Parts: sequence; structure tokens; C-alpha cells
Amino acid sequence: MAETSRRTRMLFAAIAVVVVGVLIAGGLVWRDDILRTGLDPKEPFQTYDPPPAPNYAEREAWSLLPESPQTWADDDPVADVFFIGPTLYDGGRHWNAPIDDARSEAFFRRTIGPNYVGPFVRVGRLFAPQYRQASLYSMLTLRDDAREARRFAYGDVRRAFRHYISLYNHGRPFLIVGVEQGGTLAARLLAEEVASDPDIRSRLVAAYLIQTAVPAAAPPIPLCTTPTEPGCLAAWMSAYEGDRERAQELRDRSLVWTQDGALINLSGLAACYNPILGQVSDAVAPARLARGATNATGLEWGARPALQSRQVGAHCENSVLRVSRPRSAAFRPIGSWADRQKMPGYNLFYGDLEANAEARLNTLMADPNFPRAARQIPEGAEVGAAPVHRID
Repeated sequence: MAETSRRTRMLFAAIAVVVVGVLIAGGLVWRDDILRTGLDPKEPFQTYDPPPAPNYAEREAWSLLPESPQTWADDDPVADVFFIGPTLYDGGRHWNAPIDDARSEAFFRRTIGPNYVGPFVRVGRLFAPQYRQASLYSMLTLRDDAREARRFAYGDVRRAFRHYISLYNHGRPFLIVGVEQGGTLAARLLAEEVASDPDIRSRLVAAYLIQTAVPAAAPPIPLCTTPTEPGCLAAWMSAYEGDRERAQELRDRSLVWTQDGALINLSGLAACYNPILGQVSDAVAPARLARGATNATGLEWGARPALQSRQVGAHCENSVLRVSRPRSAAFRPIGSWADRQKMPGYNLFYGDLEANAEARLNTLMADPNFPRAARQIPEGAEVGAAPVHRID
């Protein structure tokens, strides 16, 4: 009897071990699907009530805004940078993020600003609007609801850009920088607001669309074919050498705009700008040419990070920038599962982007026909009468 009871206990224990093993294995296999499902708002976008719209006349609607955006000092940079950030909001409750989401803003301040705005600090005053960004979940599915959420986000970005152009730019040269989802929105902005207006178009230093698919055959503005030409588009999406799964996913799941404003799957080749070479090219850029990578996460804002040279080489292959694995442990993804789906907390091309933006700005400013912006008189400033000298 005792022997039978012992065997029964052993049998149940073995079954329990098998069941637990199956559950663990299933969790590992379907982990991404489980976590992704947890971010699903579970409500059709058509019936979704989005958060309140930002008011770009208020400072709270901007992640970065100069102290006096309507004027500038002699020691300010000669250009402006209009920066459209990437997906920072995980999702779960909203298709589109509230602009006062504290966790998203903290991620921007700690990670995105130092790593992806940082390369452009020396060339321009910084304008980074808050916008009701489509959630991370919208980037992980191709459902129509997700596409609608991304189209909705564009409305905020367009309003912010128009506010910037009409009230803050005053004829100054400017750059547009967009990262990931922000890059996709920037591509639409270039087509609708920049390419269609010759005056605005003439002041564009360059547009850098990082981790962004843009059709190579039909870019919104001409692609950058030399390292110094102004007014062009630098767009790329990257994967590490040997990571075939990510490269294929970029080609299969990237969305681009149609002329009527719909988001469709990329078909054909995407533009592939090589940041090390400073141009669209199929040539191989060895690591010895790279100007420096950095992990600036957590760095005090305004401090220039130390750059690590010879970390990566890169070349374009079938629409994707193939990047060699960096040698330093500082360039490894960290954080939660959701955080690792977002832009990494380092920039492998920080030094390349910094130098290239300066080169394009210098070319534009060296053009004797480029008009210099006149400094604006702050609203409410007293203007004294100019002395009148009589000429007899």
C-alpha cells in the first residue's frame, strides 16, 4: 500500500514537472505575443476618444523650446532644428499617448534627447513638439486601427510645424530630424509642407529620418547624394550584420505614405543613406571612417558626450543599412521588453550626424544668394524714435 502511494506521488510529481515545463516553454515561445496583446487598447479606433490636443502656443506642448523662441541672440546657432521624436508610449489604454504622460517624457529626457537630439545641438535652436504619438502597440501590428492612430498623430505634428514656421522661424535655415515613428511623420511633412512651398524649401538645410522607410523611387525631396549638399533627404533603416530576421521584418512591415495620405506597406526599395559616408551609396564604409558612437543615456542635458571611434562599419544592402556589431558593451540593449522595442539608448552614428549636419549648413550659408534672417523685435519691446539729421 505504501509502495503504491509513493509511486502515485512520484507520478503526479512527474506530471507536474512536465506541465510546468510545457507552460514555461510556451511562455518563451509566445512571450512576445502575450506581451504585445497586453498593450492592445482593445477598442476600435473609430470609437476611441483620444486625449486632449496640445496647444502649441503654450510651452508645455513642447519637449524642447528656446527660452525666447521668437527671437535669438548673437551667440545662438544660426539654424533651427525641428525634431519629431519616436514612439515612447507603450499603450494598453490609449491608441495615442497623452502629451502629459510622465513616463514617456522621462524616457525622452533621459534617452532620446541626449542620443538623438544631441548631434544637432551645435547647428540649431531646438524645437521638439509634444504630440499624441501612436502607441508602441501601433508599431507592432499592421491593423487598420494602428494605421489610423499614426495618421492621427500626423495632425499634431503638422500643426506644430505650421506654428513653428509662422511664429518662430522668421526666415531662418532649419533642419527636420525625425526618429522612427517621428521619421515617418516627417516624411509626410516634407511632402505636404516643405516640398510644396518654394520659400520654405529653400531654407531647408537637410532632413534626417532615422530608422525610417522612404521609397527610393519617390522620395518627398531629393535624396542626399553627396556629403555636403543642402536641402536633401537622409533616410535609412538599419539592422546588424547577420540579423536576417530584423532585416526581413523591416522590408515586410515598414509603412510609407501614398500621395493621398494613406499608410501602406513598403513595396520596392527603400532609400538607404549611409551616415558614415554622408550620402546614399552602396559602398562599404569601414569602421575606421566612423566619427564616433556614444551612449549618452542619462547624460546631463547640454553636455557633449565622449565619442568612441571605430565601433561600427556599415553598407547598404537591399534597402537596409547593414551595421557591424559594435565592440563596446555600452552598445547593448537594456530595459524592459517594451523598452527594447523602442529606439536604443545609444547612437552609433552620433559623430557622423553631428559633422554632416554642420557641413550641410556651412554649404547653405556660404551661398551668397541665401538670404540672412533678420532678428525679430520681441513682442512688447519699446522702440525708440531714430534721430533725424537734417541735410542742408
